[in-house]
Amino acid sequence: MDYERCLNADPRDMTSRFDIAILGMPFDIKTSYRPGARFGPFAIRAGSRRLFETSYDFNHGSSPHSLGGRILDCGDVPVSNFDPAKALDQMETAYTTLIHRPVYNGTGINANYQDRTRTWAKDRNPHPRIVTLGGDHTIVLPILRALNGVYGHVSVIHFDAHLDTWDPRLFGNGSEEQITHGSFFAIAASEGLMSNNSVHAGIRTRLFTPNDLEYDIENVGFQVVSTEDLDDYGLPKILEYIRWRIGRSPVYLSVDIDVLDPSMAPGTGTPEVGGWTTREVKRLIRGLAGLNIIGADVVEVSPSYDHADITAIAAADIVYDILNVMQMDTPPALRDGPLASF
Repeated sequence: MDYERCLNADPRDMTSRFDIAILGMPFDIKTSYRPGARFGPFAIRAGSRRLFETSYDFNHGSSPHSLGGRILDCGDVPVSNFDPAKALDQMETAYTTLIHRPVYNGTGINANYQDRTRTWAKDRNPHPRIVTLGGDHTIVLPILRALNGVYGHVSVIHFDAHLDTWDPRLFGNGSEEQITHGSFFAIAASEGLMSNNSVHAGIRTRLFTPNDLEYDIENVGFQVVSTEDLDDYGLPKILEYIRWRIGRSPVYLSVDIDVLDPSMAPGTGTPEVGGWTTREVKRLIRGLAGLNIIGADVVEVSPSYDHADITAIAAADIVYDILNVMQMDTPPALRDGPLASF
């Protein structure tokens, strides 16, 4: 993709404008188990070497380029590796700066591109959207803080093995100590950043106590779709429920790579056996097309635990799918192949 140091660029320069940005956040100071996700943005870019913006996917019936949005790789946010509070502020500042930039297609350059932000923005203006490469999952807290300034409350679709809504008091007494990659959604809810119609997908974590699920729904506003729900109810039912729960609200899509089974994504900080396959997650993401996705991420890629780049390749391919889905009005129809009339 075209590359620009977007935070240094002049927003009046049309060549520096974008509709969707790729932005790395190399931060992992808040991980609880195996560190290394600060190298995730680099790994995901390396995993994308066989992907091109113009690469056509016949299951989507499109490429990110053909759907009209100008996509720019904005590089990585410079973050402190020693002061987590400073790093969170740096990420929020960078994200806020970029989503307040004028969009490329706001001038009507490409009539094929349909803006999906103006209706939900407080200022009723179109805003760029960002697909963020993590980094540990804590990066979503500064992202939600930045998005709140533009959209107010947002819903979240959260693909993950873990809830990430744990009561922050489980992690310590200090305000900084309580912010971790397992509590950031609870912090975001306490700050009034989220609506109460969010949904988890792919959960299979162990709990501290059964009360964690009660805290998850009542205090943070999530409902759980577990990994085994796919076996019990099927993929179409899961998509139907997610789309019903989110409705027409602005929604943020967050994909922790550990939603995949460790056999397909070993390069992550907190692996959990019994996960979904890469194909299943890609198919679920494809079914989210048409929702009002105002931002997205793929996080927790930790390449030091990877083998043959399979985690990085999977993450890059999921980013490619998200870039398609963010620009589509409806999910792709069933492929009109030989089985359609068999």
